[in-house]
Amino acid sequence: LQTAEERAALKLNKEDHLTPILGLITKELNAKTETGVEDKGLDPRHAPALLKVLGEKIGCKPEEIIDVELSLCDTQKGAIGGVADELIFTPRVDNQVHCYTSLEALISYSNSGKLDSDPDVSVIALFDHEEVGSDSNEGAGSPIMRDAVVRISSCFAMLEDNELFKVGLSKSLLLSADAAHAIHPNYASKHEQNHQPKIGEGTVIKTNQNQRYATNCITGFVVRELCRRHSLPVQEFVVRNDCPCGSTIGPIIAHNVGMRTVDIGIPQLSMHSIRETCGVNDVYTNYKLLEAFFDEGLKVDQSITVIESNM
Repeated sequence: LQTAEERAALKLNKEDHLTPILGLITKELNAKTETGVEDKGLDPRHAPALLKVLGEKIGCKPEEIIDVELSLCDTQKGAIGGVADELIFTPRVDNQVHCYTSLEALISYSNSGKLDSDPDVSVIALFDHEEVGSDSNEGAGSPIMRDAVVRISSCFAMLEDNELFKVGLSKSLLLSADAAHAIHPNYASKHEQNHQPKIGEGTVIKTNQNQRYATNCITGFVVRELCRRHSLPVQEFVVRNDCPCGSTIGPIIAHNVGMRTVDIGIPQLSMHSIRETCGVNDVYTNYKLLEAFFDEGLKVDQSITVIESNM
């Protein structure tokens, strides 16, 4: 949650200041003999010492590595802390936490016995490249989601029946689950006064009238009603008017697929830092919310009466 001026004040040059350190610089680091590897087609684009380490990790010879895609990340295990063990400190809360809660919720719902009589289709979709725009062949901006709905529809009717596909889309409901910014006591002014999500107080419903989030009055109500029925805590978030609003894959899928969407997420601190912080109880209650959504989400949606009026 930063203004444009604040972002400009922190001047980091990505080329000069963010280069990772592999080891101490020595004249032998890039020498073939230092790694014990003979030059038999060794990829000259990468340091031989790095290729040796990778080969040892994956169980192959360095010269057998023809290319790599590497991500720099914290390898320390997560930890539970706080005076009452109420906090989780771990890398990649945003957004692997919802990969975990959604998968556990679907497994739990599948094992409940209710799936056998469920007339609806429950799906979770875990996309790559969410933090870099989603415009890739495996990102949320790709045709993957729409293609999945087409293929699922074809299991219930002929492929030529486009009407069933369209009806299925109009009746579908998507929960876009991505972590939310919790209020930090040292930076409380970053949040709008009436929208200050707190760690430990439940899942956050995110709304933005500029469609940076895809929540509307109906989809947001479904989540609130599920929380009411199951006595689960829920919070609201609207960004300050003088602060730019981040976004999620919710609007991307809503635009590309035409599926009604609500943006939610557990509150966290230190978003996008190498080590992030969230609440133990929020992970659990988010899992219970998603479990309830698989069971009752569309039933709640179908019970809503919408009255349109020009006043």
